[in-house]
Amino acid sequence: MHPRLLIIGCGDVGLRVLKLLEARWRIYALTSNPARVVELRSAGAVPLLGNLDDPASLGRLGGGFDGVLHLAPPPSSGTKDSRTRHLLQALARRGAPKTLVYASTTGVYGDCGGAYVDETRAVNPQTDRARRRVDAEGLVRAFGRRFGTRVSILRIPGIYAADREGGHPRERLQRGTPVLVREDDVFTNHIHADDLARACALALWQGLPQRVINACDSTEMLMGDYFDLAADLEGMPRPPRVNRAEAARQLSAVSMSFLSESRRLANGRLLREIGLVLRYPTVQEGLRLATIG
Repeated sequence: MHPRLLIIGCGDVGLRVLKLLEARWRIYALTSNPARVVELRSAGAVPLLGNLDDPASLGRLGGGFDGVLHLAPPPSSGTKDSRTRHLLQALARRGAPKTLVYASTTGVYGDCGGAYVDETRAVNPQTDRARRRVDAEGLVRAFGRRFGTRVSILRIPGIYAADREGGHPRERLQRGTPVLVREDDVFTNHIHADDLARACALALWQGLPQRVINACDSTEMLMGDYFDLAADLEGMPRPPRVNRAEAARQLSAVSMSFLSESRRLANGRLLREIGLVLRYPTVQEGLRLATIG
């Protein structure tokens, strides 16, 4: 009998995980959108209707799941993640899962001045978006300790893939969005969507209890160089370079928040502890294959 997996937030990455695991797991997918029921069923999942913002709608989630993959984002405002809180309350009602993987963000580290960052570094969230993720991390770790669930937290940077909506830099290049001059630039981190899906699947089986993992590739690259590389591979003009003050005048506050944090992530736990062999070790391989395809 196949173990039962519940995917919360079964979007692009969740569907990739589903394809990897459908032969070994009985997979259920929570959606708040009735229009997605047919899509999820045709992909091989059992759709469950429920809304993380409405605890009363989550009654079918309690008990019976061996694993949970939590990919849903927090609410769009505030510093707390009520959605994760509602989910965990529902899961606890009739027996907690054996394993839970939570997709967090590397934004919880805040600005590290370009330093190398492993999972032992203290979190230092500098936006409410990151503070919500820190709150969710605390909730799932406490859940794991209370119920004996093996919790893995994947801290995820920018996700890219040619077949992912908004997952290739060509769209930004087409808009002519500027990047920072080298002296103002920040290090950026990435993971290919296929590698991230494989990391999620491995963490369900092999993640250590209450463990944090940087789910990133091995790239060390400044953001401007990343977009220059993409432009060269696509045969497009390189983006204009501007200083930080000019960028603040041209870009949104959200875009500027990504240009205010610089770090180089270590991925030793990802490679050694859960044994992921990256198909796209750096963005150079991933973007080149996307261009060839």
